[in-house]
Amino acid sequence: MATTQQQIIQVKNVKKSFKKDNRQDLLVLDEVNLELFEGEIVALLGKSGSGKSTLLRIIAGLIKPSAGKVCYRGKQIAGPVQGLAMVFQSFALMPWLTVLQNVELGLEAQGISREERRSRAVQTIDIVGLDGFESAYPKELSGGMRQRVGFARALVVDPEVLLMDEPFSALDVLTAENLRSDLLDLWQSKKTKIKNILLVTHNIDEAAFLADRIIVFGSNPGNVRTELKVEIPHPRDDQDPKYRLLIDNIYTFMTTSAVDVGAAYRYKTIGLGYRLPNVQISEITGLVDMLHEPIYQDKKVDLPLIADELHLNVDDLFPITESLEILRFAQVSKGDIELNAMGKAFADADILERKKIFAHHLLSYVPLARYIRRILDERPEHHASEERFLSELEDYLSEDAANEVLKVVIEWGRYAEIFAYDFNTGKLSLENPN
Repeated sequence: MATTQQQIIQVKNVKKSFKKDNRQDLLVLDEVNLELFEGEIVALLGKSGSGKSTLLRIIAGLIKPSAGKVCYRGKQIAGPVQGLAMVFQSFALMPWLTVLQNVELGLEAQGISREERRSRAVQTIDIVGLDGFESAYPKELSGGMRQRVGFARALVVDPEVLLMDEPFSALDVLTAENLRSDLLDLWQSKKTKIKNILLVTHNIDEAAFLADRIIVFGSNPGNVRTELKVEIPHPRDDQDPKYRLLIDNIYTFMTTSAVDVGAAYRYKTIGLGYRLPNVQISEITGLVDMLHEPIYQDKKVDLPLIADELHLNVDDLFPITESLEILRFAQVSKGDIELNAMGKAFADADILERKKIFAHHLLSYVPLARYIRRILDERPEHHASEERFLSELEDYLSEDAANEVLKVVIEWGRYAEIFAYDFNTGKLSLENPN
């Protein structure tokens, strides 16, 4: 078991906040504690925006924590250290350099002689399956091949710990599946000095396929929700009952709040600065209609089943289910979703009645929408600039997140006809709502 093996990384009481001009700090990570041991692949699994990538960069020594510490082999990490290497989501290759030259970059930075770095780079390129492409430029390569170069660039420095930040998310499904299998083969072949792999992912199946241990990450701010030990031998069959049970358990932990375990159901309640899920109206109505189909009607539906039916991963599905919960059209808990009475009424309604129901729920349960409508009602001219609301949101969120949230609430508000929006002027108004 991992706990009997030698500890290689320790994350202790790590917090991370980002400064926001003169506004309050944005807390991204809070009291994160975890350990990595030799001989295991660990998946850090959570929703987008939960701080997973920030934690990975702290472990890599690329950014410093606001509090707490990270130790590698018992020594505190204060910056990039030998023994740790990182594979990024974006390929980040130098387009003017060949494959061989890109792989050599890390060795060159370490002052390794030209002969040695050339020899090690060629050997590593062969390990990742790119032999014959040493002289190719990135523009000549497919996405999967470019990510292999990223793997080679990390492996060539002989790391003990390989940190991977969603390395397959930019690839098509088949290429990603192929690379996951190749990574597992490389790990099991022991052709490298790697003793631990820490993989950040939002893909539940990816975590279940690869990991020996899965750390489920919570959000707002990022924190460790739970850890799951995976005792299913490789190769893993996604139709194996043990594998399906693992998937169900992960969904349960990712959809059930710790305070809700064993308690009566409580709907998600949000504040003015809540980061609304980036979900379109068509996605909300589409899932409501699906859950109201006879096959699913009047019962709890397994989220993994929904994900499979719609071919969605966790980062696509969870924002939609969260939207239904925020708007109080559905209950989401323990890996299941079920329409409530108003969700069913919404599903049964015609277009105009749907808008009325949606408007009522939007104003009742989304404080930002209610706040915008109140400001527009109070102003004699009944209009306001979007910048006025962006400034308000930036007291709670980053600039990018504030822009995204306002965009979402504008779409929802226009659909509900509680306010209008002019894209050219950036003005919200009551010109044509009910």
